[in-house]
Amino acid sequence: MYKHIIWDFDGTLFDTYPAMGTVFKTMLEEDGIVESLDEILKHMKVSMSYALQHYEEKYHLNQPFIEEYNKRRKDMEIHSSKPFAGIEEICRYIHTSDKSNYLYTHRGESAIKFLRNYGMYDYFSDFITSQHGFERKPSPNAIQYLIDKYHIVHNEAIMIGDRDLDILSAKNAGIHACFFTADGDNNQIADFTINNFQQLYSIIR
Repeated sequence: MYKHIIWDFDGTLFDTYPAMGTVFKTMLEEDGIVESLDEILKHMKVSMSYALQHYEEKYHLNQPFIEEYNKRRKDMEIHSSKPFAGIEEICRYIHTSDKSNYLYTHRGESAIKFLRNYGMYDYFSDFITSQHGFERKPSPNAIQYLIDKYHIVHNEAIMIGDRDLDILSAKNAGIHACFFTADGDNNQIADFTINNFQQLYSIIR
């Protein structure tokens, strides 16, 4: 039984990729560059920094482009990015079942703002964001911080994420990992793979 559930944010708790990809595609098109949304999202699902570096090198994007992208993305996310179906219910179930939710994201405080806006903030015991300055995933450092702070028993903790980085971060910290995929992707090292959050109930009970 898992008592400590550590969540990734983008693509796991909240469906933010459509906004992230659409804004980027639109801005490329404004510069006369055509890239498919699927191709853009494929890079973003590795990590946002990976995607930006890839397209900076490919098209020589400058810093003003990146800054404008971040501004437009944040504006669009406010109106279009929502929790995945079943997320609010499963997080509430965890919170009310003598278990703990934790957030672990490379995002800044915007992730916490989203949780507040959708009434989910109080379901979480702690939040690790970019402001903490931990080495990025797949480093185990942030998870190890939570383990030490809350005296977590390793086999009672699980990380849920949609990218290899999330799964590797969990494995490097010695805890279990659950891979969430809405597209039927595979992950060979995750302990569990789900494509909807109803499936989590049988895993964490």
